[in-house]
Amino acid sequence: MKVSIKVNGKSYEADVEPRTLLVHFLRDTLNLTGTKVGCDTSQCGSCTVHLDGKSLKSCTHLAVMADGRDVTTIEGLGSNGLHPMQENFWEKHGLQCGFCTPGMIMASIAYLKNNPNPTEDDIRHNLEGNICRCTGYQNIVAAVKATAQKMGGGD
Repeated sequence: MKVSIKVNGKSYEADVEPRTLLVHFLRDTLNLTGTKVGCDTSQCGSCTVHLDGKSLKSCTHLAVMADGRDVTTIEGLGSNGLHPMQENFWEKHGLQCGFCTPGMIMASIAYLKNNPNPTEDDIRHNLEGNICRCTGYQNIVAAVKATAQKMGGGD
């Protein structure tokens, strides 16, 4: 099937198998490898991207379902340098191996759009669908909280 998908502001057309997952289209067809494949079952969240501005686990979404829509990956953030969330993950040491980081960042950015003043518990609840095997989540939560404050929410 032919799909036309805007990814990170650029339009792409491609022929894909109807069963091609969005994560594989992004990684294998477009070579955007920032979106990770961790579990293929929607449990870990490392494949999280934005579809029309909303957080989506791309390992359970077909590429044909994104036809005519707008996808943002970790590579599409921060047109003039790093996005504030990326900066805070770095400054607050919210990553170790970095495998889960793109999904954590993408999920957190989408979350803050509708919840600009989250509590620590709110942030932890939002990230329940994103698994990190390296950190204790404290620095990830601190990074999200710092971003909320930097972007106008928070205490």
